[in-house]
Amino acid sequence: MSKEGKAKVLTDAEFERLMKITAVEAHAARNTAILMCLFGLGLRVHECSSLRLGDVTDSDGEIRQQFQIKIANSKTNRNREVFLSNPRVRRAIKSYIDHRRATEGPDLHPNAFLFRSQKGSRFTGNTMQQLAKRLFIKSGLPDSTSSHSGRRTFATRLINNGVGLKNLSCLMGHATVNQSAEYADTNPLILERAVRKIL
Repeated sequence: MSKEGKAKVLTDAEFERLMKITAVEAHAARNTAILMCLFGLGLRVHECSSLRLGDVTDSDGEIRQQFQIKIANSKTNRNREVFLSNPRVRRAIKSYIDHRRATEGPDLHPNAFLFRSQKGSRFTGNTMQQLAKRLFIKSGLPDSTSSHSGRRTFATRLINNGVGLKNLSCLMGHATVNQSAEYADTNPLILERAVRKIL
């Protein structure tokens, strides 16, 4: 995996190509949901592989509006709010859970791991990382693309949409704003737009 902070940020076209390839590969519903959690929620692979059904669904089995990454699964040893407000992310997670309900039965236990391998075992951060890398290679993405590209792409898109570093730090689960600042690559379009509006 590329060193943290150095993984490639995907362009819109590259991300859409990745999703199209994933959609026709084996285990498409599961793998699409995993990629949406990495790129659409900015989760680390360890956080993603640790998710349980009850984290993302309520007592009625509906997709939650938000959930917490618990201290035990957090790199920074602090709880973090994750917002499931993106319709595309919600659809992907719901589609995968619906697929599991259709194949395993409607009463999935909320404590069951959300993502499971085809053998029925849970993913580890490492095995999820390997899965993501295989999909990146199949999509013709550069070697610098890694599971951390999800977090970098997530952060970059938030910054490009005007999210400030303090809010970005909260969404990324960083201990300090300085950590989030490392994701703020200079974007000439944003700089040009900002200068245009100064006076």
